[in-house]
Amino acid sequence: MHVSGQLARYCDGQAAPEEVRRIEAHLTSCERCRRERDDIRFAAGLVRQLAVVTAPVSVWHAIDAQIDAPRRGSEQPRGWTLAPALAFAWVLAIVAAGAAAYWFANPTVDQPWQVATLKPATGPSTGRLAEGAWVETDTTTRARITVGSIGIVDVEPETRVRLGTISANEYRIALARGTIRAQIAAPPRLFVVDTPASTVVDLGCAYTVNVDADGRGDLHVTEGWAALEWKGRESLVPAGASAPIRPGVGPGTPSFDDASAGLRAALATFDFADGGSNALTTVLGEARVRDTLTLWHLLSRAATSDRERVYDRIAGLASPPESISRAKALQLDRETLTRLREELAWKW
Repeated sequence: MHVSGQLARYCDGQAAPEEVRRIEAHLTSCERCRRERDDIRFAAGLVRQLAVVTAPVSVWHAIDAQIDAPRRGSEQPRGWTLAPALAFAWVLAIVAAGAAAYWFANPTVDQPWQVATLKPATGPSTGRLAEGAWVETDTTTRARITVGSIGIVDVEPETRVRLGTISANEYRIALARGTIRAQIAAPPRLFVVDTPASTVVDLGCAYTVNVDADGRGDLHVTEGWAALEWKGRESLVPAGASAPIRPGVGPGTPSFDDASAGLRAALATFDFADGGSNALTTVLGEARVRDTLTLWHLLSRAATSDRERVYDRIAGLASPPESISRAKALQLDRETLTRLREELAWKW
């Protein structure tokens, strides 16, 4: 079944874990399905916003009249034949009122930023800050940034965050140093965090990102997916996985947090210490089925001479369907790599 046929169950939280992984992997690269998912969530949101109201007595009288009509035969007053239309019009009015209330209460763009600060000495305080303002916490202070109506960002102690632009298409902040924890429920790419060495792009998820004074850091995803992007290099990170961030290099190759210590050490050597083929050999030897997440990224990062080794290890761990061309994968054909990732995501 195509992903579009599973979106309603996915949005309702009824999809099995393996289905969720496959659907979320597909959504990262399919705009049409993302729009369809957003439409489903929007419709469900409108329904949740509707208040429970009592229908006017006239509606119930009209319904009773229609039910009794077959027993009364020709005695039915002609005027009551409009009762279904009246009831339907009343339902439409309720929906319209609910939709209007939803949009007035939850505008697409909230300006300026709302920030709550908690200081042990003085207690909590809430205020609004303009674009360009800094949120800075000391060793005992925490803060919470409200990201419009789509989520929150918790700012840990000893952290410095610059509030960026807000538009209909983007909420943007910059993490200079420290740690933030983001919880976002929104279409992909609506919330963005700049760091000194990578940009964190939300794909509908929850994550923690930290950066030290030298610009080194890590992204850890706890729900959904996030992407790290820097100068054409991209790491896609699902729940339960992490990826390092390094100045001058950008995002490292992601790996699951339960991957072996040997794999993670060799991966760091490959990414940041010019480990080359030797480090790659260790990664391939340590990889489990689930580590095809890491191997999929290495397909486009390994030297051309090593690419066949990476693909063959993927195929040995999780045999791709015959519809995926090995030759095209080795040529880094974009569509083939996307389909391969979606197939492998069932195992992640």
